[in-house]
Amino acid sequence: MSANTSVSAPILIVGAGPVGLALAGDLAVLGQAVTVLERSDGTIEQPRMDMVGVRTMEFCRRWGIVPNVEASAYNRDLAQDNVYVTSLTGYELSRERFPSMRASKPPEQSPQKRERCPQDMFDPILSAWARSFPHVDVRYRHQLTGFEQNASGVTAHVTDVVTEKTFDIEAPYLIGCDGAGSRVAKAIAGGMEGTPVLSQTTNIIFRAPQLLSLHDKGEAYRFIILSPEGMWCTIVAINGWDRWRMSITNTPPEGLTREEIANEIRRAVGIDFDFEILSVTSWTRRELVAQTYQQGRVFIAGDAAHVMSPTGGFGMNTGIGDAVDLGWKLDAVLRGWGDPGLLDSYTPERRPVAVRNGRESSANLARMLSPGKNPALCDDTPEGEECRAELGPRYAEAMSHEWYTLGIHLGYRYDDSPICWPDGTVAPPLEVAKYVQEARAGARAPHVWLSDGRSTLDLFGDGFVLLRFTAHAQPDPIVAALRERNVPVRVVDLSGEAAAAKVYAAPLVLVRPDGHVAWRGASMPEPGLLADCVRGAAPYAWKTAGELVAGG
Repeated sequence: MSANTSVSAPILIVGAGPVGLALAGDLAVLGQAVTVLERSDGTIEQPRMDMVGVRTMEFCRRWGIVPNVEASAYNRDLAQDNVYVTSLTGYELSRERFPSMRASKPPEQSPQKRERCPQDMFDPILSAWARSFPHVDVRYRHQLTGFEQNASGVTAHVTDVVTEKTFDIEAPYLIGCDGAGSRVAKAIAGGMEGTPVLSQTTNIIFRAPQLLSLHDKGEAYRFIILSPEGMWCTIVAINGWDRWRMSITNTPPEGLTREEIANEIRRAVGIDFDFEILSVTSWTRRELVAQTYQQGRVFIAGDAAHVMSPTGGFGMNTGIGDAVDLGWKLDAVLRGWGDPGLLDSYTPERRPVAVRNGRESSANLARMLSPGKNPALCDDTPEGEECRAELGPRYAEAMSHEWYTLGIHLGYRYDDSPICWPDGTVAPPLEVAKYVQEARAGARAPHVWLSDGRSTLDLFGDGFVLLRFTAHAQPDPIVAALRERNVPVRVVDLSGEAAAAKVYAAPLVLVRPDGHVAWRGASMPEPGLLADCVRGAAPYAWKTAGELVAGG
């Protein structure tokens, strides 16, 4: 391809969705200049997510944008109930009650709670934050058309969609955050593994300000609608006021006509009423994970690396985790204290998380579709009443797995990471609903409220942090080894914080910039080898370092 001009960018990101914007902003906080390409104008007609998970909100806390999320246009007083019905004006089979966003409280394991902030609200928040940094250049209506890489960098071929002018961008690294069907992923990932078709779904965004007044089911975030043939659609409050998303499962690949869609909306509500169809999208639910997230100087993150059913709200939140994991590693290598091998830890850390989350999402989908046929479901007969009384609680119990997933959002660990030094303890099994905080290597560093009112999570994000929980613990050897290698590290003395010391369960705990534990112990391995391990210069050093040092 011939190009009219050639420009340089330290880091090039393709895709200005939530993952690309989060990565751009996280790198900007660390001081890195970033260029982001986005082929669209940034307008979101079909919000693909509406739940910002608790771990993502912890990152928003670090970035200082929690107030922006809480001030979004979503109705924070809307009850978040999940209601199982035959139609909105039909029979109510069961209900799971959840408080509104304003009334809900964080779990004890976090200073934050999950939030409702649909993509058409969340993306602008991330965009405004990222673009507030003078060293972030977000170029909407610019499309990547191809790229090549060599040992020293990447040459990206770009087209200005408006002017049709082409040019090249030279960058040391390129990250594809360009979603499912990613051009970048197709070039580097070697294919996707998993299930290419789970179901064919049609999403309809429609406006109906009066919808809640048309039935007796009251406020709810989500209505799950069953017919005698089985579960067939959901209606979700997109903004909590007048916009709703109806998702019809198992629709034809070619989609539905406008007349068919209008009839399905009336069928779901159970009566004829006035509404406005705003947008329609037909899509395929998939469970796929790329074989690798990296090839040389090119990486993928978010839906470019993994695609999963939205049942559970894990997709975007998994992608934000990708961004935070990759961001500090790119910064470290560009600054010279991170060995290039540090980047090789990205796939082994993040890919298992996506595999686990994808499987749980598919399991949630299977539970959602599990009722099967119940011919008497809508009958006004004793048989119908008996059917509803039996099915409602059973279905609600099955579906509850989707609502209680703190172990997914906070409990993921990098147990087999090449840059985390284990302490010899046995990892407990990962759970979905239950999450017990621990400070084993590879785990998220636990949240504990400190005596000054801060969370321990507020200590992380800027270089490594060595937590000291007892006065006799000697951090100097580790600190010296890290600083000899120009690794940024701070020592934080928490020797008076008994609650934190109990949870972290070691005199010394080394925490990475992304808030995951790199090492903990009462005594330490050879400090230089530990320092080289955590900065990527000696991956899996603990495997050849002799006897593992037991944690204190």
